[in-house]
Amino acid sequence: MCGILGVVATTPVNQLLYDGLMVLQHRGQDAAGIATVEGNTFHLHKGPGLVRDVFRTRNMRALPGNMGIGHVRYPTAGSAFAFAEAQPFYVNSPFGIVLGHNGKLTNADQLKQEMFRLDRRHINTNSDSEVLLNVFAHELQAAAHGYELDVQSIFQAVAGVHRRCRGAYAVVALIAGYGLLAFRDPFGIRPLIYGANETEEGTEYLVASESVALDTLGFQVIRDVEPGEAIFIDLDHNLHTCQCAQSPTYSPCIFEYVYLARPDSVIDGVSVYESRLRMGEFLAEKVRSVIPPQNIDVVIPIPDSSRPAAMQLAQELGVPYREGFVKNRYVGRTFIMPGQAMRRKSVRQKLNTCAQEFKGKRVLLVDDSIVRGTTSREIVEMARAAGAVKVYFTSAAPPVRFPNVYGIDMPTRDELIATGRTADGIAREIGADALIYQNLDALKRSVQSLNPQLTVFEASCFDGCYITGDVDEYYLQAIEKQRNGKPGKSNDDDGDDQTSQQLVLDLPVHLGQE
Repeated sequence: MCGILGVVATTPVNQLLYDGLMVLQHRGQDAAGIATVEGNTFHLHKGPGLVRDVFRTRNMRALPGNMGIGHVRYPTAGSAFAFAEAQPFYVNSPFGIVLGHNGKLTNADQLKQEMFRLDRRHINTNSDSEVLLNVFAHELQAAAHGYELDVQSIFQAVAGVHRRCRGAYAVVALIAGYGLLAFRDPFGIRPLIYGANETEEGTEYLVASESVALDTLGFQVIRDVEPGEAIFIDLDHNLHTCQCAQSPTYSPCIFEYVYLARPDSVIDGVSVYESRLRMGEFLAEKVRSVIPPQNIDVVIPIPDSSRPAAMQLAQELGVPYREGFVKNRYVGRTFIMPGQAMRRKSVRQKLNTCAQEFKGKRVLLVDDSIVRGTTSREIVEMARAAGAVKVYFTSAAPPVRFPNVYGIDMPTRDELIATGRTADGIAREIGADALIYQNLDALKRSVQSLNPQLTVFEASCFDGCYITGDVDEYYLQAIEKQRNGKPGKSNDDDGDDQTSQQLVLDLPVHLGQE
């Protein structure tokens, strides 16, 4: 996952983009970037690290313009961090374009070969986002009327992207001299929403991965971008929309509701917070069928995203809810750390117990999900060390048994603790007295009950059904072989963390062909 923003305003957008990226920081802590456009000139600054570390006052001053995009990066499976892969990406032909992408293309390797052999375009990094940018640039060149662009040509180019690209992608892009473009893949796997702000000078627009960015920046939500849809805001602040896919299907990633999104966001008409409360309700039914509530003394969440489910579960069971873990908020999220050794080290740095909530008690721990199991094992050990006499473990999500190929770092089946194990076997692995998982049907109902129009979900990490239809056993084996054979450089390696990039690109509107 990554976080993306696009803003068209009546005043300079650099501060808006910075503030928006801070709100979306949970979607990516690896790198950050902002691109603005002033006339026909792009200004771009990006670098590794958190938003607050990448941008200084001098960088912000060098990002003028009333239109811009921003990106926070999360490294996906098999993607070792390199500075060159920080976004947005830029290409200068046939029109100046900067682009930010959230998701992952499943046919990126094939497209990269096509770029070289057929489209005569050079891809300089291993990032699928650069591939997507060049596919769009090529389709834009094919759709343009000579050296002129109109809105219909831009939407035609997006339709070309939909025909060629497979996987998950939510995109924001600037086209020099024309405006801001945003579009979503035909399955709507990754979220994208837009809103408006009325000012005396005119209407301003903001496109973002999550509604929380619109809320905090003072924009009123209009609606989610539909699967396959593109929106374009021109230099006169006119909003154009078009369905660019032939057979779009609403299939949002259900893991967004489980873990990825902020609880105060609304995604595809569903409150993330309310969906997690519903998860707790359904999970309580499952727990009651396995462990009598009178055998549980206290329900304790594993901070932070499991709190709503844990509170609702405790209420349904009639068991006291307590905060038993204190979180150090200055340690990165363990889920996105690359190495198991680093993950084990970070758990104790990140969480500490309130011993009085564990001593002599039968404790029910609630987590949002269990992926590799390393963190779960450490937490169970911490609970026992604090004096718990029984430690039951529950997951608000079903067992994660399959890799996610759409932009979440669940790369290989060998690294997933649920692969080839029953719940009892996993309980033994993590040291719990019992382990209760949410049922997949119940998880889907938790979300669908809040928006009945959502009938299909991308839930491949739970059921192995890949919604785009192009992922099979051969594909999974190939990515596992690539990851195991080429570990690459992890994003906790040393490196030139002080390096950043400032580009000022003076581009004519019509650059012609390569």
